[in-house]
Amino acid sequence: MDYYQVGTIVNTHGIRGEVRIMATTDFVSERFKKGTVLYLFDKNGKQVISLTVMTYRHHKNFELVTFEGLQDINLVEKYKGLDLKVADEGLQELEEGNYYYHQIIGLDVQNEDKEKIGTIYEILSPGANDVWVVKRQGKGDLLLPVIKDVIKNVNIDNNLVTVELLDGLDD
Repeated sequence: MDYYQVGTIVNTHGIRGEVRIMATTDFVSERFKKGTVLYLFDKNGKQVISLTVMTYRHHKNFELVTFEGLQDINLVEKYKGLDLKVADEGLQELEEGNYYYHQIIGLDVQNEDKEKIGTIYEILSPGANDVWVVKRQGKGDLLLPVIKDVIKNVNIDNNLVTVELLDGLDD
């Protein structure tokens, strides 16, 4: 079974076992709704425990969640800094043209003349749109804004993204 990150527990909130989560998912209300099973992983990528969401609410750019059986700060304090993931069976179908991060990372990037540029190895989410970070041979990383003027075609099956490098992108 594969697991995909949906957030990181960054702190506790109050004394009743509520944790503050920095979400890394576009489906926040779906991922943290009551009854959802999430998996906690340590910094080495080892699964620690499975958790069932008991309550969820959004508060000041964070998601506040309590888990069944863990309604005490002393029970959740040790989970600060650990990652929350969802099993692949919990992934939902996306509309055409939308992708999960794990589908994009590792894709090869080429220009419209079919010249290889590099491989996507990271995705940044700084604001209005994501930015795909492309590792290039013998050059610095290329930052590609995920906008229709730049990203011309994404072909998951062929492991390939075709882009148009607008003026100023490849400086």
